[in-house]
Amino acid sequence: MTLSQIDEEVAKLLQLKAQLGGDEGKHVFVLKTAKGTRDYNPKQMAIREKVFNIIISCFKRHGAETIDTPVFELKETLTGKYGEDSKLIYDLKDQGGELLSLRYDLTVPFARYLAMNKITNIKRYHIAKVYRRDNPAMTRGRYREFYQCDFDIAGQYDAMIPDAECLKIVYEILNELDLGDFHIKVNDRRILDGMFAVCGVPDEKFRTICSTVDKLDKMAWEDVKKEMVNEKGLSEDVADRIGEYVSMQGGQDLAERLLQDPKLSQNKQACAGLTDMKLLFSYLELFQVTDKVVFDLSLARGLDYYTGVIYEAILSQTIPAPAEQNGADEAGVSVGSVAGGGRYDGLVGMFDPKGRKVPCVGVSIGIERIFSIMEQKAETSSEKVRTTETQVLVASAQKNLLEERLKLTSELWNAGVKAEVLYKKNPKLLSQLQHCEETGIPLVAILGEQELKDGVVKLRNVASREEVRLISDQNH
Repeated sequence: MTLSQIDEEVAKLLQLKAQLGGDEGKHVFVLKTAKGTRDYNPKQMAIREKVFNIIISCFKRHGAETIDTPVFELKETLTGKYGEDSKLIYDLKDQGGELLSLRYDLTVPFARYLAMNKITNIKRYHIAKVYRRDNPAMTRGRYREFYQCDFDIAGQYDAMIPDAECLKIVYEILNELDLGDFHIKVNDRRILDGMFAVCGVPDEKFRTICSTVDKLDKMAWEDVKKEMVNEKGLSEDVADRIGEYVSMQGGQDLAERLLQDPKLSQNKQACAGLTDMKLLFSYLELFQVTDKVVFDLSLARGLDYYTGVIYEAILSQTIPAPAEQNGADEAGVSVGSVAGGGRYDGLVGMFDPKGRKVPCVGVSIGIERIFSIMEQKAETSSEKVRTTETQVLVASAQKNLLEERLKLTSELWNAGVKAEVLYKKNPKLLSQLQHCEETGIPLVAILGEQELKDGVVKLRNVASREEVRLISDQNH
């Protein structure tokens, strides 16, 4: 390199430094998580684990087994399954000749798994992360990477029995998590399609109008109607007729009333859906959950793959926005839907070369939203969240007892006891007791020269300070 070339390079570097400003380090790299993602600290993970345990034990109580599928799928596996939501799928750059996308939910991979392995009946749960190129609203529990907790029943069974069990599961989980008042909206895709048909919606617009109706929980009817007319090209008359139906709510009585409706009763699909809805409510009565379930004609659920019963669980409460959020739109956030699902009888057939169908019904628990509420509750509660499960700390009252402490700790571990020891040769007894108080360890085993001579261990209850002397197996 010549002298003039070196001068040129130096000039370029100086120019770059000038552009970056005084402390170029600040501009080069900012430590943060990617948009729509977050880290979880030990306290948050402890709350999260508690929630997962409640959900998993409910799924197991209902006889489910578990599976796992890859975090990415072939792009064509996911294409055409989600309707208007397909634009939110994360595509990966071509790696080694395959076009791949991150999974958008756990339902489509489940259907692919069933078709690929020729499974015709299974009751399974799957808890894993999914990815959506969504506009994140972190305070509402909306992320780009988040967990889903799915429970599905696949197989040819008598009508509405598995569907009723899915609703019972939602009811049990929400009750046990103690999140306050909730209700579960139920509808049926066949009733919706029948309603669209008798209102005069052209066949090819069923799905897109369904996606618009799905916005009724977030938008006023006037705005939904505007979208139907101005963007989707429906006439005002048709939109108004839809409006009359989607304002209806009830239970078994509403299903009976609609079966007598002069227009709806002429539609075969709607009649099949309404007859099943009556049957569903009779089973829900036996499962003792009808106090929380509402037959609601405005419930649409935008995903394309639903074919029958659909449902959504909604929490009644709002949660206050975190202190750092001072935008007016984020204050007192309505949590909204915390679980949803339905019947999707055609999805597995889409993957089967011979088009063989496997009827499926399932439910997905919105863990992130539930977690947002549990976190808020923990913050306002005076109760301390334990982030470890240590049962006993092995401590010493005098110096030079490290070997004895390690020996006893090892014995406890071997016996299946959750135990800890401070990583110090001669810790003060006070600092060992403080560690117990800070981390919530309930018991401390204290070793001293006298105890060792007597072949005992002093076991102290940290909270009450009561002590008992236990005979040690070995004379240390």
